Amino acid sequence: MKLHFHEQGAGLPLVLIHGFPLDHTLWLPQLHGLSDVARVIAPDLRGFGNSPATRGTVTMEQHARDVGQLMDRLGIERAVIGGLSMGGYVALAFAELFPERLAGLVLCNTRAVADGGPARKTRETVARRAIEEGMAALAPIMVHPLLADVTRKARPDLIGHLEAMIGRQDPAGVAASSRGMAIRPDRTPLLGQVQVPALVITGSSDTLIAPAESEAMTARLPKGQLVSIPDVGHLSCLEAPEAFNRAVHGLLGQVA
Repeated sequence: MKLHFHEQGAGLPLVLIHGFPLDHTLWLPQLHGLSDVARVIAPDLRGFGNSPATRGTVTMEQHARDVGQLMDRLGIERAVIGGLSMGGYVALAFAELFPERLAGLVLCNTRAVADGGPARKTRETVARRAIEEGMAALAPIMVHPLLADVTRKARPDLIGHLEAMIGRQDPAGVAASSRGMAIRPDRTPLLGQVQVPALVITGSSDTLIAPAESEAMTARLPKGQLVSIPDVGHLSCLEAPEAFNRAVHGLLGQVA
C-alpha cells in the first residue's frame, strides 16, 4: 500500500498518525509548528484522505506495516512515532512490530487497552452506518464529542473544519478501520517494554478517553512523561496546538 503523505521540515523524523475518521490535515498545526526542529511526516492511513481504501477489515498492525513501508520509501530507518486516538493504537502496534525503528513515542488522547463488548458493538454500528448512510450524514454526529465545550465556543470554525474532514472520507475505509479497532489486542503489557523516551498527551476535558487512562499508561512507560492540557478535549493537537507543540518539542530534544 502506497500511502499519501505530506511532509515539512528537516532533521529528526517525526511521523504523526491521525485519528479516526480523519486524515493528515489534522496535523497541519504540527507540520507548520514543528518543522523548524524536525522532519514532520503526516500520512493518510489506508482508506483515509488520498490513500486507497481496502474493504473488509484493516487491523492496526496493517496500518503500522503501511507506516513502516512509507519510512522505507523515504529512506528513514528510525523515527519518533506519534499518534492520536486510533493513531495511538497504530503507534503502539508499530512499537510492538518494529521496536528497533522507534526513536521516541508520542501517545495522544489514546489508550493501550482493548475494546470491551459494548465498544466493539459500537465499532460495528459505525462501520455499517458509514456504508449505509455515507460520511457526510455522520460527520455532525461524530464531531461533537471530539471537542471540549470551551473549544466549541471559542473556535466554532473548527466544527466546520472537522465536519468537512470527516465528510470527505471513504465510507469503505472508515468501516474497515472501525472493524480493525474492534479487534485490536490489549497492549498494556507492551508499555513496560518501550525503552525510548515517551510522551503521553491528554486534554483535561477529553470525554472519549479519560485523562486517568493517560496517567495509567504513563506510569507503565519506563521513560514516560505526561502532559495534560487544560480545557482541551479529544483533539489536543488541534484544540491547543501551541501547548501541544511545546510538549512534543521537549520530547524531540530528549531524543536528539
